[in-house]
Amino acid sequence: MKLDATDHKILSALLANARMPIAELARKVGLSKTPVAQRIKHMEEIGLITGYRAILSPVKLGLTHVTYVEISVSDTREAALQQFNAAVRAIPEVEECYMIAGGCDYLVKVRARDMGDFRRIFAEKISVLPFVNNTSSYVSMEAVVEQNSALGI
Repeated sequence: MKLDATDHKILSALLANARMPIAELARKVGLSKTPVAQRIKHMEEIGLITGYRAILSPVKLGLTHVTYVEISVSDTREAALQQFNAAVRAIPEVEECYMIAGGCDYLVKVRARDMGDFRRIFAEKISVLPFVNNTSSYVSMEAVVEQNSALGI
């Protein structure tokens, strides 16, 4: 989909505040409410805007410990990968998981209260995932960039 400057302004405003009233959004982008609402509806219909959600503060929830875990699996056939994927999705402390090309097969972001909590999560949930062959963990010291920038919109 080709986006014009007004679409970019709408998306930027929605990224900053998805609960912004249409009237306020229309004023920000220099259109009336109806065309803004139509543009948003169109972007939703074509799947560019996939939803709206509350973003919770991990810090306020006490989840200040972030660890990235590289996981290599022993079986990369499709059935094994699907089994691993389903199992990792069921772990609530896993904030993100990516199948990657490189030195390992998966990169997993785990949020925990502290190192002891991570150790428990790792022992009880991560290390027992199907087909886990090898892991390496990297503890984050500080979040330098942590946001949904939506690719610079």
